[in-house]
Amino acid sequence: MKNKQITLAWTGASGAPYGLRLLECLLAADYQVYLLISSAARVVLATEHGLKLSAAPDTAQQQLVAHLQCSAEKLVVCGKEDWFSPVASGSAAPKQMIICPCSASTLASVAYGMSNNLLERAADVVIKERGQLLLVIRETPFSSIHLENMLKLSQLGVTIMPAAPGFYHQPQTIDDLVDFMVARILDHLNIEQGLVPRWGYDQRQPS
Repeated sequence: MKNKQITLAWTGASGAPYGLRLLECLLAADYQVYLLISSAARVVLATEHGLKLSAAPDTAQQQLVAHLQCSAEKLVVCGKEDWFSPVASGSAAPKQMIICPCSASTLASVAYGMSNNLLERAADVVIKERGQLLLVIRETPFSSIHLENMLKLSQLGVTIMPAAPGFYHQPQTIDDLVDFMVARILDHLNIEQGLVPRWGYDQRQPS
């Protein structure tokens, strides 16, 4: 079952709908999700989505299960200092992790191997174990510091995926834009998705 486990982290960058929709899709794909939520992420989620999550992991898990109407068994919300969580150890952590949205502060912490909380430690574990780490950066403009941190991680094999949705699928709603980014993330994770049409297929016009 380890190949059906994944770590998802939400940080304090704008873009909470991306993280929430990604969580929904991962659970629908029958993954067990270890969810890490920073304090700033809870503020952003309440501001952008109107969902106020408790700081207590068990209560937050119950709130998300009720909100998404998903199976409680598949979602594990971890506390920021839950050092006994599987994601804290290279011998137990899932091989795939996504930080979505990823703040510039988290980007810097990951780039310099900081492990001051479980979220940073989990990212460090995935890098050291040669797993797959995706950072969905949400910041604009990028400073030279941000760019240097992204380059450093990219050279280590981390996928840098700024939250920059396309428009060729002719989005009609904000949800369409969110789905575009989530679809790209799922593609990189090699998880089947049908959120948006693929370029070069559904766009073809009959002759």
